[in-house]
Amino acid sequence: MTRYSTRLSIVLCAVLATLAMPTLAAEPLAPLASIDLQDGDTLVFLGDSITHQCLYTQYIEDYYYTRYPSLRIKFHNAGVSGDRADDALSRFDADVAAFKPKYVTVLLGMNDGLYGHFDHKTFARYEKDMTTVRKKIAAIGARAILMGPTMYDSRVSETRPPRWIAKNAEQVKAVTSYYSAVLAFYGAWCRDQAERYGQGYVDMATFMGKLTLKQRTENPKFTMIPDAVHPDANGQAVMAFALLDQMNAAAQVSAVTMNQTKGQWKAYVRGGEVSDIKTQDDGLSFVFKAAALPWVLPPEAKLGYELTKAGHKKSNERITVSGLKPGRYDVIIDDVVVGTYPHNRLASKIELQSNEKTPQYQQALKVAMLNKERNAKAVNPLRGQWLRLRRFTRQGDTGSENYKKFKPTFDKKVAELIKLQSEYEDKIYKANQPVARTYRIKLNTTPRKKPAGKE
Repeated sequence: MTRYSTRLSIVLCAVLATLAMPTLAAEPLAPLASIDLQDGDTLVFLGDSITHQCLYTQYIEDYYYTRYPSLRIKFHNAGVSGDRADDALSRFDADVAAFKPKYVTVLLGMNDGLYGHFDHKTFARYEKDMTTVRKKIAAIGARAILMGPTMYDSRVSETRPPRWIAKNAEQVKAVTSYYSAVLAFYGAWCRDQAERYGQGYVDMATFMGKLTLKQRTENPKFTMIPDAVHPDANGQAVMAFALLDQMNAAAQVSAVTMNQTKGQWKAYVRGGEVSDIKTQDDGLSFVFKAAALPWVLPPEAKLGYELTKAGHKKSNERITVSGLKPGRYDVIIDDVVVGTYPHNRLASKIELQSNEKTPQYQQALKVAMLNKERNAKAVNPLRGQWLRLRRFTRQGDTGSENYKKFKPTFDKKVAELIKLQSEYEDKIYKANQPVARTYRIKLNTTPRKKPAGKE
């Protein structure tokens, strides 16, 4: 063979190899990195029983209600207990598309794996149905945020297997020993789909697992998932934080810096406005109107909120006062002493977002409790109606006489509950409006008590 023929053969092989390669997208899509909700936008939470619990969804709602009080943002919980991806498809048009969402979070997979060993046929069904879910979300002009299945607590299931597990040793062994790995595979597939098609992704299981492992170094009995599947309020607070953190939600509520130079106080502010600054012989006073409230959750979610450092990381509300003469100072807001700090601590900064004494905290707690009531009286019962409807849709029984009798009652009840949700939202958007607060930084002249036993 001549040198020319050899070169020609190499070129032809290269061309043929190129033609055999699969066509790649010219420009890969950037994954969704944040949630940008504006006035009038809707966020839908699509999922199974973990969404039906109305907890992580509620806590995310609390974040937006307090962080963006000037925006009227709508939320719709579309979780149904026991759902698989195909069940979500059967109600997609009426339970998701009808609300014209800008974003749809998708948390499905816990039930799709059928609580057993990995099975390719079972996964193929999940893959097919979830692909259809993703495409339907795109078709209505919304962005999907795929969430990997939450942590399955195998340690809990070893001692207290969930009641719905079949009473046979092989399935119990599969659930306790392998199901976390099965769900991890489902989550990895969701992550790859999100990256490939420019959607958002939240890794729930890894975040929850790392936090649980850390806690068990001190308390081996620790769990945030008491039945191995459904996170309690603390676990759901962790879930809410994970979604907000991985979607890069804003961290700071406000920052006020008061700096005295040459006897004059100057204010440097983010997230609000300072006015009426007055110099006092024993400190200073000013009026501050924040643009938002701190993110506060109901008391039952306190541990989860604290374990994630959610206040510091996603609700930072800080004050810095430099230029005070040495001493201890009371920080007073609207005549309430919220704390006493040395001058050098004030000069470095203090954080108030988790201080239950502040009027802002109490106002935000009122918002959270109103939303808790909204979810208990309107949202959760609405999800119960969809659960009742599923007994017809899952069996393909929507043409029966029983369905025809049930559907008008269902429609009426759904309309009533959606109206009730709206009424609660009106109350929330009145309760969440920030008000001007009077701050007083006052020298504390009370002698400090000596420790017992010391002269």
